[in-house]
Amino acid sequence: MSSPALADNPHFLRSSASGPNNAGNLDVNFKIAGLGDNVTITVTATADATAVYACRNNGGNFPSDPKKTQVSGPVSASGDFTSGKNGQVSGSLTLSPPSTTLACPGGQRRVLVSVSYTNVQVSGGGDTASIPGTFSRTFFNI
Repeated sequence: MSSPALADNPHFLRSSASGPNNAGNLDVNFKIAGLGDNVTITVTATADATAVYACRNNGGNFPSDPKKTQVSGPVSASGDFTSGKNGQVSGSLTLSPPSTTLACPGGQRRVLVSVSYTNVQVSGGGDTASIPGTFSRTFFNI
């Protein structure tokens, strides 16, 4: 005796994160099954992020006492994805570093010094997948 196949039971088959890339963004990749044919689902990626910004002069150097700030907080990205005939969706969402209001003096510009993401999750259709680990990158040592 066989049991009926379950339909419209969204669940994550895979979830992963890669990065941060050169811009400090983290790509969150996923595959969801159990959606049914041609179903649109909203998927959201979230994380706790910390970014350090500093002022760098036009010569590419940091002053001996650089103006800098650290910004922490939750970041998120969402998108709508539509399943195919197999009831699955594969996709990617991009998380960006938290923004800052750091203002640099004349002759200097704001740069991202480092970024770190923790507690990365992707959710959709009533299911949530956690992506373990800390994803960080340092661009400048100041």
